[in-house]
Amino acid sequence: MRPFAPLLALGLFAGPAPAASPLAEVVCDSTPRLEARLSGAMNQRREAMGLRDPEQVMEVWLAPGGACTLVAAYATGRSCILAMGEAWQDGLARATAAERDPS
Repeated sequence: MRPFAPLLALGLFAGPAPAASPLAEVVCDSTPRLEARLSGAMNQRREAMGLRDPEQVMEVWLAPGGACTLVAAYATGRSCILAMGEAWQDGLARATAAERDPS
């Protein structure tokens, strides 16, 4: 029974592979390479940005279909994808309370 113990252990930890994100292989990269990937392969462009501290800028990248990416750009020349999502809605800050509350 002992020779099968490694196979049993492998079976316990084996499972379906996680779904691959379009940018699964990119978490952090040089800012120019990450920007090229977002604007090229993802068809996104930087729509908003704000200073987090003297060394970091937060950026929102959007695609025409509503895909969105939150990026941190560092003064070191590297940028990192912090989050990705979809169904981005712009202009909510300008909407009235009645427009924001569908009930």
